[in-house]
Amino acid sequence: MNFLNAKWENIVMANYSVPPELLKAYLPAGCELDLYQGSAYISLVGFMFKKTKLFKIPIPILGTFEEINLRFYVIRKEGDEIKRGVVFINETIPYKAVAWVANKLYKEHYTAIPTKNFISINPMHKKIEYQWQTNKLWNSMYVESSADKVVMQTDSFEEFIFEHYYGYTKIDNLRTEEYKIYHPRWDINKIKHYNISCDFGSMYGNHFTFLNTSQPKSVFLAEGSEVSVKWKRETIKLEIE
Repeated sequence: MNFLNAKWENIVMANYSVPPELLKAYLPAGCELDLYQGSAYISLVGFMFKKTKLFKIPIPILGTFEEINLRFYVIRKEGDEIKRGVVFINETIPYKAVAWVANKLYKEHYTAIPTKNFISINPMHKKIEYQWQTNKLWNSMYVESSADKVVMQTDSFEEFIFEHYYGYTKIDNLRTEEYKIYHPRWDINKIKHYNISCDFGSMYGNHFTFLNTSQPKSVFLAEGSEVSVKWKRETIKLEIE
């Protein structure tokens, strides 16, 4: 049974190289960092959450909203299988009720603050902006791109960032919850211009303040798709030796 069905649209991702030790406190038990060419990455992500259903029941009033999250990338080895997943440091949405449900059911890290979007799409270009308010100031992610779809290249940095189909939630130092995320491989749009204005320290803690003046390694815009998340989660528990 699916816990969540929704459509994710116009997914903006700003990707930053960070010291691996910065992420160790957030690393779930049983996982290790997934590195790209020897470097660890963190992504600031903004997208539209649409047509949301919980247990196949539509949410007509609260079912469309902006989400902004900060995430990083991990792997979990299970026998000969390598599972590539993401860990969310924080997920920001505008509705307290939705955040409460996610935190209560799944021990996630949702916060509810004011958000808004400005989206302009025509046959030639896309202009996408997400904004969220902290300490009475508006943060923003803005991109301009071609409207043409581009297939994601194999072994590219884009593939590394997007092709993670598991989520991992740190319960405590010994327990982790694993869940599967289902969506097709996304097409992307070629970025022409971007601007990221985020007070990382205020949003995510003082140890992220250095990102306020850092340039992302890259910024992507993905078309998005229908997405589903299974209700059942696997609890991973490390044994104390």
